[in-house]
Amino acid sequence: MPLFARPAVPVLGIDISAASVKVLELGARGDNFRVDAYAVVPLPAEAMVEKNISNVEAVSGTLAKAVKQSGTKLKHGAVAVAGSSVITKVINMPANISESDLELQVEIEAEQHIPFPLEEVHMDFEVVGPTEGNPEQVDVLLAASRSENVDNRVMVLEQAGLIPKIVDIETLALENTVAMMMEEEYGEESAEGQVVAVADIGAGSTVFSVLKDMRIMYSREDSFGGNQLTEKIQEVYGLSYEEADMAKKQGGLPDNYEADVLDPFKKSMAQQIGRMAQFFYSASHISSIDYLLLSGGSVAVSGIGDLVEEQVSIPTTIANPFAKMKKAARVSEEQLTRDAPSLMICCGLALRSFD
Repeated sequence: MPLFARPAVPVLGIDISAASVKVLELGARGDNFRVDAYAVVPLPAEAMVEKNISNVEAVSGTLAKAVKQSGTKLKHGAVAVAGSSVITKVINMPANISESDLELQVEIEAEQHIPFPLEEVHMDFEVVGPTEGNPEQVDVLLAASRSENVDNRVMVLEQAGLIPKIVDIETLALENTVAMMMEEEYGEESAEGQVVAVADIGAGSTVFSVLKDMRIMYSREDSFGGNQLTEKIQEVYGLSYEEADMAKKQGGLPDNYEADVLDPFKKSMAQQIGRMAQFFYSASHISSIDYLLLSGGSVAVSGIGDLVEEQVSIPTTIANPFAKMKKAARVSEEQLTRDAPSLMICCGLALRSFD
């Protein structure tokens, strides 16, 4: 299945992360988007291993549950593979090349850049635009992923009763969401030129991405994640991992939890994001970031935005791509606001309905 397919029908955004399956349906009225349906359903333990699907049946069952819980009627889905499992390369091609010649040339280039036999990968390409400083050439984004990464996601959707329409890349889905947010906030022209960082803190890892002109120019992944808080709760209070994870989300822990467990975790998170920002500065000619967005399920702790801003000296906001959107009557605005930071990739996928 192509990685950059164009939808002819509305698609349900489906984010299969390390700890949960998230689904999102967006509608539009004029230039305004509307949240029509969404759901977040936890995955069974060991259903995912290092962002790879290890139990197709468990994941497809969870997806079917999320679709039913959301109330969506959409049957076509857009899903994404992790950026870490995709090889991307920008190559230059003549601007006047025919489509058939372009496809042939991209395949020749792919053999040089992809360290696997081409029959073992799903590959696609997209013309990004004119090459800077050379109007006679265009930049072409080549993307390839091992076949099992794509095929397992396709299988999950099919077993859940959905029709897979798009297999995207998480980083490109994130780009879509950030571009939409910045254009809504500042207008399309003002958004151009802004340097925006996104620290996505998930269950098992943190991905720090930097966008310039609404394109990701840098991405780094680290093993820090919300699972470390769960493990600390488990250790301190003698709970099973499942009990600790439930207590983390629902509360009911002893009075010393915040001071002894949560505050040190928040401090570690701020320090980790600070280190990742410094890695970016040392690897780039850019010396400052205009905005930092915190996303992922692990940023839903009070005060983390202020703590991170103090650490990194960058204006910091908890991501909410739905802040300016209308909501359908069946969507709880309060619950959506809580879940919003973990729905950035899901939102980017749902936005593919409007390509």
